[in-house]
Amino acid sequence: MFRALGYGGLQDWETVSKKSFLQTGMQTGFIVQTETVATPTLPNIGFDCAAVLQHTAIPIITWPFDWSFNMLRAAALLTLDLLEQALEDNAILKDATPYNVQFVGSCPVFIDTSSFVPFQPGQIWAGYRQFCQMFLYPLMLQCWKNVDFQPWLRGSLEGIAPQDFSSLLGLRDFFRRGAFSHVWLHARLQTPRMIQPKVADSMKSSGFSRFMIVNNVRGLRRIVEGLSWKPRTSAWSDYDNTAEPVQRDAAAKEKFVEDVCQSKFWPLKTWKTVWDLGCNQGRYSRLAAKYAETVLAIDSDHLTVDRLFVALNAERNRTIIPLVGNLADPSPSLGWRLQERRSLEHRSKPDLVFCLALIHHLVIGCNLLLADVIDWLASLKATVVFEYVDRADVQVQQLLSNREDVFSDYNGEAFRAHINRAFVVVREQSLLGGTRTLLWLQPKD
Repeated sequence: MFRALGYGGLQDWETVSKKSFLQTGMQTGFIVQTETVATPTLPNIGFDCAAVLQHTAIPIITWPFDWSFNMLRAAALLTLDLLEQALEDNAILKDATPYNVQFVGSCPVFIDTSSFVPFQPGQIWAGYRQFCQMFLYPLMLQCWKNVDFQPWLRGSLEGIAPQDFSSLLGLRDFFRRGAFSHVWLHARLQTPRMIQPKVADSMKSSGFSRFMIVNNVRGLRRIVEGLSWKPRTSAWSDYDNTAEPVQRDAAAKEKFVEDVCQSKFWPLKTWKTVWDLGCNQGRYSRLAAKYAETVLAIDSDHLTVDRLFVALNAERNRTIIPLVGNLADPSPSLGWRLQERRSLEHRSKPDLVFCLALIHHLVIGCNLLLADVIDWLASLKATVVFEYVDRADVQVQQLLSNREDVFSDYNGEAFRAHINRAFVVVREQSLLGGTRTLLWLQPKD
């Protein structure tokens, strides 16, 4: 990963890179390792390049609108912690966006080292508004209203504006910690994004100091630490513990999955990237992590993903990255010319995919065509562990119980035809109930 710096940016970097907070952060892994490239070779980038920074590569780039509540909260706390450490070392963050943070497994890492600049007397924290819009308000929305923040962050790369969030709150909400000063007052003041130099001069002459920013940062940390989202249950949060198919078939599925995971041959003894689609509590993600560099554990159930992240983070797991994602409504490429925040398929190329007990939900629950789902899986050009759930299965019958059965394409014969067209079946195994089949698939060239 490389970053080009202009002459002003280089001057700031030469000052900040020597400070102890940055060196300590890189040593502990909370800030990405960064060094200056001696003789860079760059294409035309549209401005005079004074230097190039090289960062240690992050395995997979993820976006805040794919994170769970506690992932966003962990990124917020890391941002505040590093900002306070920087202020104590006479530096400051010039912005405060969650896009500055990535996850190596479940561990947050700050990646935008050039966002740290020397602190100037009278300077305010220009990133305060951004922190509120992209960290604080989404967390408050989830915690106070039990409304998922992901669609809001996906809907606007700028986050939630103070006026918009203020209008969502009721009277009792304004008695919650932080609501008056960081929401209502913020919305009324209409803080501008750009502060003119003469304003900074005025702040300096009035005695404004970095210690005032430190106090604000500490107050924000107390608020963020106090935000807790703990709903009792969701549609899928207890499925892995209580569902009859899981209890009946788990051992056989684990053995089948592990056989595939162990099949890597020399010199590629591990899988580079595994996608576990519909991961639930991460049973098979954890198994794959023993044989993979990186595992993406993806599920549409926010609570299930959040609980998985909390467990992984407590272990300091650096292999599995949980993500909130709906395959039938995936996050698209966003931003200028659709290049700023690319879709998952542009950011990650799996070489192994788990699609276990998911196909009936995609076809019957989400109204997707069976052929399209198979074709999409084949387009990934990855080994696939697939679990086909027959129409006679209890769960399929439950999906069909309250709706007209228009899914004539969902049957064993059609499934076999689509699979044989796109894949080579390496191995298959019927599970105990008789309505489910595991398949080890290799895409055809």
